[in-house]
Amino acid sequence: MKALVLAAGLGERMRPLTDTTPKPLLAVGGKPLLAWHLEKLAAIGVRDVVVNTSWLADRFPLALGDGARWGLRIDYSYEGPTPLETGGGMWQALSLLGDAPFIAVNGDVWADFDFARLPASPRGDAHLVLVDSPEHNRGGDFALDAGGTVSSEGAERLTFAGIGVYRPSLFDGWRDVIGDATGAGDTPPRFKLAPLLRAAMARSRVTGEHHRGRWTDVGTPARLAALDAELRGTGHGGA
Repeated sequence: MKALVLAAGLGERMRPLTDTTPKPLLAVGGKPLLAWHLEKLAAIGVRDVVVNTSWLADRFPLALGDGARWGLRIDYSYEGPTPLETGGGMWQALSLLGDAPFIAVNGDVWADFDFARLPASPRGDAHLVLVDSPEHNRGGDFALDAGGTVSSEGAERLTFAGIGVYRPSLFDGWRDVIGDATGAGDTPPRFKLAPLLRAAMARSRVTGEHHRGRWTDVGTPARLAALDAELRGTGHGGA
């Protein structure tokens, strides 16, 4: 199984820290955020990882190399100076990911979620990991029913953790779903993933699970500092 780490964001809310370092390469617990994901992916037998890049793209090969230190092979999917958004970035990376289901994880989140729980072959087009909604996203994103089906609306909305498994079929007919949204007609196209997920949810083609453990969206310097302190204080930090 291959994996994609989404690392092309501009990190604007993290400045000045991201003036010289892409957000996924900022250190927590003694190592880059992205390295935590690489370790977890390698631990479950993933060998091929694609990292999509844009802002400060040259920093990633310098920090991660070809992935050999984790027993991985890393390919880089450069999106140009303007990121292609989650959907466009994933669509461009499909040529490196192949035809089978793949794991995708946001490079700017941290979780104690066990990647071994992820299904190698989701029953629909996507399988999402959801968490309790944090203060900065109290309204949540999606609802999860007792049977494990994810929908756009529901009484209890959870937050998407930025961890999931996707089939390339999620992108079948993507232009019909995205329509004439800004960037969709560019080459390469730039568009968000959420409309595709919601369209698949409308067909009951998205499953999910509720992770009740630790999770952080590292979206501000304060959250980064808090996570770093937590990891060092609990002995999870790296060398």
